[in-house]
Amino acid sequence: MKNLNKSIYLIGSLRNPEVPKLANQLREMGFDVFDDWFSAGKFADDCLRLYEKQRGHGFGEALKSYSAKHVFDFDFKHINRCDIGLMYMPAGKSCHLELGYMIGQKKPGYILFEGEPNDRIDVMYLFSTGVFFSKKDLFDELKSVNCKTGKK
Repeated sequence: MKNLNKSIYLIGSLRNPEVPKLANQLREMGFDVFDDWFSAGKFADDCLRLYEKQRGHGFGEALKSYSAKHVFDFDFKHINRCDIGLMYMPAGKSCHLELGYMIGQKKPGYILFEGEPNDRIDVMYLFSTGVFFSKKDLFDELKSVNCKTGKK
């Protein structure tokens, strides 16, 4: 089944080398996948923090910088454009905000773990459309979902 009309914003960590691999698997299924944010490299956030510290800026000032606004606008444009959110774990705070925003926009939002987590249970993941512990189960779900309603 081809899903060329469905776009996925793949949410994840810049430090997870598996992100582009998952994106390619989703593309093979026919999805339009946005993972271009990954091109910034695994130290992008650290470099921004260091640069802003060198300028004498704290966290709040750094968030107001042209660089931070540019990155935010880039991601925000594609978060709004895409039909489906998919958070690939492990993922940080910003990833959780991105998925939460998409769910708040009434878009399907999924979470994929590579196997069952061994740490605490986060019950707030119940906000998501679905939590998966294998790519196969997620892929089966994505093949059947209506991207406008999140329902099968």
